[in-house]
Amino acid sequence: MYEEDKFDQESDELFEHYRLKVDSGQQPLRIDKFLFERLPNASRSKIQGAIKLGFVLVNDQQTKSNYKIRPNDEIVISLPEPPRDTEVIPENIPLDIVYEDDHLLVVNKPAGMVVHPAFQNWSGTLVNALTYHFSHLPEMTHNEGRPGLVHRIDKDTSGLLVIAKTELAMNGLAKQFFDHSIERTYWALVWGEPKEQKGTINVHIGRSPKDRKVTVAFPEGDFGRHAITHYEVIKELRYVSLIKCNLETGRTHQIRAHMKYIGHPLFGDSTYGGGKIVKGTQFSKYKSFVENCFKLMPRQALHAKSLGFVHPVTKNKLYFDSDIPSDFKEVLARWEKYVQYN
Repeated sequence: MYEEDKFDQESDELFEHYRLKVDSGQQPLRIDKFLFERLPNASRSKIQGAIKLGFVLVNDQQTKSNYKIRPNDEIVISLPEPPRDTEVIPENIPLDIVYEDDHLLVVNKPAGMVVHPAFQNWSGTLVNALTYHFSHLPEMTHNEGRPGLVHRIDKDTSGLLVIAKTELAMNGLAKQFFDHSIERTYWALVWGEPKEQKGTINVHIGRSPKDRKVTVAFPEGDFGRHAITHYEVIKELRYVSLIKCNLETGRTHQIRAHMKYIGHPLFGDSTYGGGKIVKGTQFSKYKSFVENCFKLMPRQALHAKSLGFVHPVTKNKLYFDSDIPSDFKEVLARWEKYVQYN
């Protein structure tokens, strides 16, 4: 069933998932409650989200969550993703394993790799690789088809992920993520120089009502979900800055949306306004330099650099750090050189 936080629609095409005919003796009942009682793995909030976005039709008409079904109503639920079972096809894809024991492993995901199978990305994902190299990985409830996963990072973000190999590890890690006790540090190259060397962004974020693929800030707190990002400037380079971010919460596109909100979108992040010149002149020499950097790293400059947590079984504190990848490193070096000589 549909989950609003993970919505990633590439087209307007919808695919029918369920078709229900209401019994002739059915008593009046809110449609969200009716569907909640009949659909597998569907929370009431998921159902209400699908109704709000027009994915649920009653007698070929859009409806509302408080609509009370009537005898012989025909309900059709269509979603952006085609129906698919939760089987994951194992693929022999190399993994960069930083650490492994009997209960968990930590991998360094390259940029460009999707974490788990989803619409238009059914193969070549981290999960496809995991199921090839490891058997019987656990799955979280209502997260079928994503064995081993307790968190994720974006396709074009590189960096560290912890993977659970046992139910015990999965439950322990999931609790730490829920409690926000996991230490996660990201390095990002952003446009401009923040006024404060350190800061905290405490602003609700959620899916944009205009474009469901984009996360936006809701400073009034009336929509979206609570999100907190702590940032610190590592190096100022006049036009851009290298910063580190620590996540207190882990929302979809959190760093990308928060940095855009404070006026410093990530370098190369075209989705959030960083894929063009934001700071500096439009003179041909500078413009050519920036465009060459974009070509060298055609993605957002974001790397999940470190990860710290308590081992769910041994209770030992574990901490892992990683180097920024070569494309990020090269772009950073070019900016350092450009600022030094211009």
